[in-house]
Amino acid sequence: MASSIIDVAGERFAVRVDGPAGASAVVFSNSLGANLEMWEPQMAALASRFRVVRYDTRGHGGSFVPAGDYGIDTLGRDVLGILDALAIRRAHFCGLSMGGATGMWLALHAPQRIGRLVLANTATKFGTAERWNARIDAVSKGGIAAIADGVLEIWFTAAFRAKAPERVEPLRAMLLATPVPGYLAACRAVRDVELGSAIAGVARPTLVIVGAQDGSTPPAQGRAIAQAVPRARLVELPAAHISNVEAAAAFNAELLAFLTTEER
Repeated sequence: MASSIIDVAGERFAVRVDGPAGASAVVFSNSLGANLEMWEPQMAALASRFRVVRYDTRGHGGSFVPAGDYGIDTLGRDVLGILDALAIRRAHFCGLSMGGATGMWLALHAPQRIGRLVLANTATKFGTAERWNARIDAVSKGGIAAIADGVLEIWFTAAFRAKAPERVEPLRAMLLATPVPGYLAACRAVRDVELGSAIAGVARPTLVIVGAQDGSTPPAQGRAIAQAVPRARLVELPAAHISNVEAAAAFNAELLAFLTTEER
């Protein structure tokens, strides 16, 4: 395992690379309020056969915290800069929630850099501006601790929180450790995502994963993506929003099957 800080046009990103150097690359992109460690449940299944690249989205984890706002286009260009720095011409991409929106932008604007695309618990539009502005106001006044319990209730089902606290608590710690300015800027970026009908232009092989009990990006939103993207495959898992943790075994099985099957 190799962890490093990568400079992309003067901006510093925390990146971790696992797996054989000559293998096909797959990039994992975190959700709002998490970091690259959220993908730990996927490492044993993936790192033996892929070059796995995880990174902290700007404003999260060990990456730099920018001043001012940015959009989903900036998050997409960050990935392209990381791929360039690692000399990776093309990679599969798996993003959850905010990371999924980043993946859709990449597939639309830099399709030559993307092999297969996995869109987990994501949407072309994330709720209403009013909802996001209320969260931004709450965090501005009380810090991330003011919303942490509510976020965890969205991320995981009540049953999972009760039976697997050792898997939930690391995600709570990630959330609480997110720099407030970075979290607020990312909230504004997610608030302003508006991909709409453009996703019909996604031409990469695509797997859409939804959580049956996801209250943040409900299954209907994932189904709409799968219907709009040509030949996309849809999988529904018994989980809430952070399905790669709550339904890790099923998530890994679907991910591996998709990444290793022949082109359709």
